[in-house]
Amino acid sequence: MTAKVVLFDFDGTIADTYNAIAKITNQLSSEFGYKALNEEELLLLKNLSSREIVKLSEISIFKIPFLVRRVRSELSKEIADLSPIKGMTSILFELKNRGYTLGIVTSNNKENVEIFLRKNKLDSLFSYVYSSTSIFGKHRVINQAIRNNSLRKADVIYVGDETRDIRSSRKSNIGVVAVSWGFNSAEILQEYHPDYLADTPQELLQAINLHHSQTATTTVN
Repeated sequence: MTAKVVLFDFDGTIADTYNAIAKITNQLSSEFGYKALNEEELLLLKNLSSREIVKLSEISIFKIPFLVRRVRSELSKEIADLSPIKGMTSILFELKNRGYTLGIVTSNNKENVEIFLRKNKLDSLFSYVYSSTSIFGKHRVINQAIRNNSLRKADVIYVGDETRDIRSSRKSNIGVVAVSWGFNSAEILQEYHPDYLADTPQELLQAINLHHSQTATTTVN
């Protein structure tokens, strides 16, 4: 039987962490040497790729892993009070009921993810959680998840809300659904040519089912 595996990004894709992360990132601006942004400026970032945002901030590339760790540490103080993206809970349960294996590959830390999943009664849905502080090396973690669980790349699709999620999926040679309700806008996501672009959780479900039916047909042929 063909496996059906969906790997999810966490922040902005499953968990509604955008406002919390934006607030924390602004609070750390003086410590890490970049400019704090107001609400209007934050909205403009939605139309920039991850690499463009890093370049615009002028933060040293060597500081980024330390910044990611600090953001994750500060987020741990709020994670239990945050909620899933509206409509995602029912979609996750539906995917599980349809026989999909679900996993998470994230730049957040595993402890934060597990606290959030338990608090929102989603922990039973996910078979594994993989984490990395490298914001541009997620493909390595995706590959680790595939290797550790003996998955075929043709059976795996990734779901994320940023341009770097699309780039990482391409580097890992797996399918990708970009969702427009997280950090990046639909416009910039479309420029990176995901296999599917979903504007609602229901559209995400349809995209995943379509992808699996197409890959299953290809495998048979």
